[in-house]
Amino acid sequence: MAIEVKLPELGENIESGNVVKLLVSVGQKIDQDQPVLELETDKATIEVPSPVAGSVKEIRVQEGAKAQVGETVIVVEEATEATDRKAPQKKKPDEKASSKSKKQKAAIKESNAEAAPSEEATVSPEGAEGESESARAQQGPVTQEGIKGMQEATIPRPESPVVRSKIVAAAPSVRRIAREIGIDIADVPGTGPGGRISIEDVKNFARQLHRGERRIPGQPLTALALPDFSRWGRIERQPMSNIREKTAERMAIAWASVPAVTQYDKADITKLEEYRKSFTAKAEASGGKLTVTAVLLKIVSSALKNFPQFNSSLDSVNKDIIYKKYYHIGVAVDTDRGLLVPVIRDVDRKNILQLSAELSQMAEKARNRKLSIEEMQGGTFTITNLGGIGGTNFSPIVNFPEVAILGVSRSSIEPVYSDGQFHPRTMLPLSLSYDHRIIDGADAARFLRWICDAVRDPFLLALEG
Repeated sequence: MAIEVKLPELGENIESGNVVKLLVSVGQKIDQDQPVLELETDKATIEVPSPVAGSVKEIRVQEGAKAQVGETVIVVEEATEATDRKAPQKKKPDEKASSKSKKQKAAIKESNAEAAPSEEATVSPEGAEGESESARAQQGPVTQEGIKGMQEATIPRPESPVVRSKIVAAAPSVRRIAREIGIDIADVPGTGPGGRISIEDVKNFARQLHRGERRIPGQPLTALALPDFSRWGRIERQPMSNIREKTAERMAIAWASVPAVTQYDKADITKLEEYRKSFTAKAEASGGKLTVTAVLLKIVSSALKNFPQFNSSLDSVNKDIIYKKYYHIGVAVDTDRGLLVPVIRDVDRKNILQLSAELSQMAEKARNRKLSIEEMQGGTFTITNLGGIGGTNFSPIVNFPEVAILGVSRSSIEPVYSDGQFHPRTMLPLSLSYDHRIIDGADAARFLRWICDAVRDPFLLALEG
C-alpha cells in the first residue's frame, strides 16, 4: 500500500522550511523513524523521519525548494506480507507490528480528514459535532455582542489569502466560531493537548489582535514601498534565509511591543582575568573553554535570584507578571546563517566548568546546524557578547517575551583613579536593555551594579550568590 508521508508539525508558528538535503532515493528501502530529509526552518536545521517502513516509491520535493507543513514529501510503498515472503526465511507477521501499522494508517487517515476543507462545510451553525454540551458550557457562552466585538477587533485580511496546508486540531464548533468572527483557525495557537485549539483560544487570539499584541503570521508589521533603486545604478536581489527572515520578524515585534531602556556600566575584570587564565587548562580538560561569557552565566543566574523581576514575563492580556522559578539563559551565537540563541538550562545548578563545557558544545552545534528547536526555547534571560569582534557599547534588543538582555562589549585597559593615584585596570563595558513596563530605572541600575561588583570580586558570588 502506498502511503504519502507528509511534513509534520515543526513547532509553534513554523509553517514551512527549506529542503537542505534529501537522505533517501527512489527505490531505497527505509525503516520506520529513519530520517528522509534535512529541513532548515527559521529556527534550526532538523531531520524529518518516516513514520512507516517500506520502499521509497516517489520523492515529491527537491533540494533547495520550500516545503509546507502538511505537504507530501515522499511516497512510501509500505512493506506487505507478500514482500516478506521474498525473504529467505518465512516468518509469520508480528501481530504487534501489524496492529501498529493499522494504527499508523488510521492516524494518517484521521489527519487527512482533519485537514480537509470539506469538514467545515458539513458543519451546520447549530451543530457542535464531537463536543458535548457540558464541554461547550465550560468554554463559556459566546454572545452576539461578543462576536461583534471580536469581528471589529480582527485585522482586515487580504482579498486573496494565502492557502496554507497546516493541519489544525480543533472541534467543528471551534472552527465555526473562528469562521464567524473572521479568524483563520490555522493562525490560532492551541493550548490543549497536542496543540488542540479551544473556543477560549480563539477568543484570546481575537483580543490580542485588537490590542495589537499579536499579528497574523505572514502579515508584515510594516509595508513601506521602496523606490526603484535600479534607477541610480546596478543592484542585486537575494531572498532572505529562513533564519534571517525570522530574526527580522522577531526584532520588529520586540521593537514595536517592548518599551525598552538601556543602562550602561563598566565592570573591573582585572582580578577575574587572572583567575580565568589560571584555570584555562582545567576548563579545557573538562571539554570547554573558560570565557568571560561562561563566568557571566553563573553571575547572571545569581543576580536573577536577587532581582526576580528580571526573570519574569509580562502577561498584558491578563494583567499579570509571571515570575519564573527556573533559570534558563540564552546566549547569542554568531553563525554564517545569522544569529542563533541556544539556551543553557538550569544555570543556577551548574558550576562554571560545567557551564563552559556546555556553552562550547551549544556554540559548536549552532555553527554546524545541529541545534534543535527545543534547544532554543524556554529562555528567561539572554546574554549577547560582541567583545570578540569589537565596539565600546551597544544597545541590544530585548528577546521577547523575556524582559531583559545583557550586552557585553570589548574590554580594555584604562586608568582608574583610586587611593590618590591612577592604576591600570581591565574594564569591561556592559549594556542592560530592559522592559520599562515592569522594571524601573533604579532597579536596572542596581541589577547591573550587582553584576559589576560580582565580576570585580568573584568572592562576592560565593558570599551572596
